[in-house]
Parts: sequence; C-alpha cells; structure tokens
Amino acid sequence: MDAIAWEISHSVETNASLAFAWNYWTEVANWDDPPAKFELQGPFASGARGITRLPGQEPLQWFIREVMPPHGARIEMPLDGATVSFEWRLAGLSDGRTTLTQRIFLKGEQAEMYLPQVQAAFTANLALGMNKLAAAMASAERSGKNATTH
Repeated sequence: MDAIAWEISHSVETNASLAFAWNYWTEVANWDDPPAKFELQGPFASGARGITRLPGQEPLQWFIREVMPPHGARIEMPLDGATVSFEWRLAGLSDGRTTLTQRIFLKGEQAEMYLPQVQAAFTANLALGMNKLAAAMASAERSGKNATTH
C-alpha cells in the first residue's frame, strides 16, 4: 500500500437533513464548481465512472470506489503512477442538521510529481467550495426543491 504523500480535509455543517444532504450531494448535476463541469455515467454507485471537464484541458476521468448511503463515498482519480482520492463523510446531528467532511489525499509511486498541482488545485478552494455546497443544500431543502434538481 502506497503511503499518502499529501492530504487535506475540511468539515462544514449544513442546515439540510442527512437524507436531503445525501440525495443532493449524490446528484452530480448539483456539483457547482466553475469552471469545472461534472458528468456521471450511470447511477451514483461503486464502479461508476465520471468525467470532469475543465476549459483547455483533457477530460479528467474518475471512479466511484465505495458508497455507504447515506454516510459517505470515496471517489478516485487515477493519474499516471498516482491517485487522488476524495473521501466524503456525512453525519446527521441531533438538531437535524448535517456535518459534511471531505478528505482529499494523494498517494502512489509518482505522487511527488503531482504534488504542486494537486496542492494548488485544492488547498485554497476546499473550504470555500464546501461552504458553498452546504449553503446550496440548505437553501434547496428550505425552498422545498427536490434534492435531485438544481
């Protein structure tokens, strides 16, 4: 097993319930992180393949490796000689709210080669993106929108 070369994590609370948060997050159409655009081929399930498109870059392929509804999932993006993993955990709170935690880590024989790019992509934006997601979830649930529509 390769050692982790780099990792970062962040947690945020949302006013959305656990069930709503899970349904909202597992609907890839709700992933709002411009300029990236996300696609999932098939249902949100272990083994499903996804694509991230960024302007001026080749599409990035990723795979859902593990799904534990409604508490989490692990998504992996294979690189040449390394892997970036995104572990999501959702935990219901006693007041009906939900804690979202994302842990991103880089590992593999060639991980050091990708370290500057991965750090630059996620270090500055992780908290902002998760806060945005938590607010969007809570707003959607408050407005009575279905979690699977944006």
